Amino acid sequence: MNIAIFVSGSGTNCENLIKYFAGSETVNTALVVSNKADAYALVRAERLGVPTAITPKADLHNPDVMLPLLKKYDIGFIVLAGWLPLIPNFLIEAYPHRIINIHPALLPKYGGKGMWGHHVHEAVKAAGETETGMTIHWVTPVCDAGEIIAQYKVALSPEDSVDDIAEKEHQLEMEYFPKEVEKIIKTL
Repeated sequence: MNIAIFVSGSGTNCENLIKYFAGSETVNTALVVSNKADAYALVRAERLGVPTAITPKADLHNPDVMLPLLKKYDIGFIVLAGWLPLIPNFLIEAYPHRIINIHPALLPKYGGKGMWGHHVHEAVKAAGETETGMTIHWVTPVCDAGEIIAQYKVALSPEDSVDDIAEKEHQLEMEYFPKEVEKIIKTL
């Protein structure tokens, strides 16, 4: 199965996925797509020999750009790994139950518009949560509202800083995200 990884930022999850699937007989990372030309994830992908594409907002929302791009690389599954824009409906329709997202909190808490990256961890800290975690879910037209596929949790202490919370959650992503992607794809 050829996958595309959609990214907006530094790309630690993207790199982790590429390395995890290197040499796999089940999954091939065929393309990395970013909405930002300066996303460091593009550098990581290129260093690992994975083709990249930049899709500014106008291209992302244009089926005549996106669908041929994904077809060119024979993409059968899309993984959002730190991708910020909403996925347009035409892509969700073209890839039904074939697009997943990772979210740095235990949805349904701390999801929706504006809840990404450090904003999520700051909200978790401000609420005095005793645990946090990551959620993998199907992508729907509503931000962070898709059916939950998997969640992993980690305990927090009152002494944890926002950076500590972010690091604890990120460790879960590094350990479990690639394994979950592989499991999902094997069931298709």
